[in-house]
Amino acid sequence: MTDNKRVTNKQILEKIDQLKVGDEGLNVLAIKIVSRMVKLKSMEDWFDHVNKTEIAWSVAYNDLKLTEEEEALGEAAKLMTLMNLFQDAEEYEKCAIIKGRMAQVNKILRKGK
Repeated sequence: MTDNKRVTNKQILEKIDQLKVGDEGLNVLAIKIVSRMVKLKSMEDWFDHVNKTEIAWSVAYNDLKLTEEEEALGEAAKLMTLMNLFQDAEEYEKCAIIKGRMAQVNKILRKGK
């Protein structure tokens, strides 16, 4: 019964009868099982809540250990998106700032090749 095959209720009850645990033993076992399930659900809820915080994101992001080239590619994508937004809005001063930063990022990318 320990493999991953489906087990019927009848098989479970037969196995319990073989163990001769009695009703009191079954009640204790049921309480322990429910208690563990509640703890697991509480831990899952806690993890989901904590996982959505800014600190959790920061720690997970830092664990990625991106290379300088990977960081530069991410920065380039962000800058190109901002450039398109500022061009559409005709905010050319901001475009000039982005262009300067893009030149720095391109140096990093060329160095990586």
